[in-house]
Amino acid sequence: MLTLLHLLSSVALLVWGTHIVRTGIMRVYGANLRRILSASIKKTSMAFLAGIGVTALVQSSNATALLAISFVSQQLIALSPALVIMLGADVGTALMARILTFDLGWLSPLLLLCGIVAFLSNRKTRLGQLGRVGIGLGLILLALELIVAAAAPITHSSAILVILTSISDDTLLSLLLGAVFAMISYSSLAAVLLTATLAATALLPLKMALCIVIGANLCSGVLAILGGRGQSASARQLVLGSMLFKIIGCVLILP
Repeated sequence: MLTLLHLLSSVALLVWGTHIVRTGIMRVYGANLRRILSASIKKTSMAFLAGIGVTALVQSSNATALLAISFVSQQLIALSPALVIMLGADVGTALMARILTFDLGWLSPLLLLCGIVAFLSNRKTRLGQLGRVGIGLGLILLALELIVAAAAPITHSSAILVILTSISDDTLLSLLLGAVFAMISYSSLAAVLLTATLAATALLPLKMALCIVIGANLCSGVLAILGGRGQSASARQLVLGSMLFKIIGCVLILP
């Protein structure tokens, strides 16, 4: 029971860390990120790189999607480059998940220390908000370490292993688990990081982990659709087109 509570608290810390990073970056560079996206319509390659870059900074493809939806709704950018930005956002999430799952635990105390000092001494300045981002990244790395530590005892539980093995054979349930976690955390990146960490500890079978990641990716499309409610027809086409890309990827990968 204590181990399970430890795992859940570590997951909550991971979600909180991603939220802190996202809000900190938006407060410091929000206007600049909007300028980058609006300027990326000149070339398709630039739109794709802009989607990757903005998502890597804010740690959320959902935030990038909301910016793109807003621009399309205001007719600041056309539908085609906006779709390319959304694709770049998906790639940005994958790249950040790969980077954050490297062994960077040693960096967590340094980020936390520097972030706390900068935030407390200059809370309302840009430096203070960058300190906030450092705190968030430190919490993410710390949470990943805690998840590994909490999952280790669970891997020796025969009952848990039987349950997970039975679930791993149910593709739809695994997809639903990924979608639910991405919905709760409002971040497909958090869902992917958690799944990758648990899979690395052998707690999650590879097939189940892949299905959870696909489910989280589909859910990010659903979140974009919800964010596009009440917007213009072009904005609704944007989120539906992005969702179609995700569905096609799901259909191709699941078999």
